[in-house]
Amino acid sequence: MKTVIVCASVSHGNTKRVADVMGLALGARVVDPEEVDMAELAACDLVGFGAGIFSRTFNPRLRQFVRSLPPGERRKAFVFATSGLPKPPFRPLVRALERKGFEVHGTFSCRGFDTWPPFRLIGGINKGRPNAADLEAARLFAEGLRARIGATS
Repeated sequence: MKTVIVCASVSHGNTKRVADVMGLALGARVVDPEEVDMAELAACDLVGFGAGIFSRTFNPRLRQFVRSLPPGERRKAFVFATSGLPKPPFRPLVRALERKGFEVHGTFSCRGFDTWPPFRLIGGINKGRPNAADLEAARLFAEGLRARIGATS
């Protein structure tokens, strides 16, 4: 199953660490939105989209990348995020991907070290996150996707 993971990770590299673990489990290349080869993306069976959450929304680089995608044939996707606060707002990004022809097969999130104001004033929140348990959960999520989607590709 050909897979690529598009990941916008800034600040502390939280989301990139999660993407790398998922990439190993899926045999996927992890790329920044600005580095995506559109021909490679079109040839993928599964595409992951991940970013950190800022002001209760996905990183603007990832949102802009999704907006720039041409509509295409039905492709499988998943979405993941790291966030200082619980319950990232997946719905807007999932809807945007569905409008572009993606069928989203799952979402994953975990806490990440966050120094966005006002948390910076107290030295940040969720120090040490994502931790080993978070990364193991990300690996298991990716392996579950591979088992479910790989069987139907």
